[in-house]
Amino acid sequence: MKVYVNEKLKEISSITTLFSLKDQIKKDADVLIYNGFIINEDVKLKAGDRIVFIKKGEIPCKEEMEAQLMARHTPTVHEKVKRAAVGIAGLGGLGSNAAVSLARIGVGRLLLVDFDVVEPSNLNRQQYFIKHIGMKKTEALKEIISWCNPFVKVDTVDTFIDENNVVDIFKTTDIIVEAFDNPVSKAVLTNTVLTKMKNKKIVAASGMAGYFSSNTICTSKINDNFYLVGDRENAAKPGRGLMAPRVSIAANHEANAVLRIIMNEE
Repeated sequence: MKVYVNEKLKEISSITTLFSLKDQIKKDADVLIYNGFIINEDVKLKAGDRIVFIKKGEIPCKEEMEAQLMARHTPTVHEKVKRAAVGIAGLGGLGSNAAVSLARIGVGRLLLVDFDVVEPSNLNRQQYFIKHIGMKKTEALKEIISWCNPFVKVDTVDTFIDENNVVDIFKTTDIIVEAFDNPVSKAVLTNTVLTKMKNKKIVAASGMAGYFSSNTICTSKINDNFYLVGDRENAAKPGRGLMAPRVSIAANHEANAVLRIIMNEE
């Protein structure tokens, strides 16, 4: 019988249970991932099972780490996610949070686009740290992604996006995440993608300011290529700022919309 151990196919003709395989492969493992789920009881193995053995506190080699990251996904999910290329337009509260979530699920390629630098007021809702103040957001976020998933290919473009460069910048991506604070830039990007890049899908956001109910933020499919996240009402303005909880919720709605598109669950 053949099973996958740390994402490698292995013949285990004389082994029938998970615990007996653990004793042979990694006796001191204290985390057992079986078909994408951490399990604590012994089970009978069957052909095609995917198993990863982890020792807590032990830093794995590069090959083992990628296998362990892959293992938490349901089998077959990682293969599709790994092939995807996603562009992030704007690396503020929406873009930085969405990018990290997409990196954590193993999206194969991320294209990060922004022209700005990290400054202190960004730290209330964006993924950056004090050490990143003054750095280009593209480079700071690329560094952060390398800390959580070094197996994602990250490309960066340090520029201001307008109607003249949208097509060229995002031509090699499958899905585009609109993550601007500026409503004019939001409209320019969305309209350009929908009119000039009809083979692409775009996930945009509007309405996530303040500390209103989390439950008013939702994802709507506007048409076959356009998804909109937010409550469409609570834009940022004096007395109603952008704060980490609702911005992060919207950003992860965007990331999950991207994942559902990749998985053909639209």
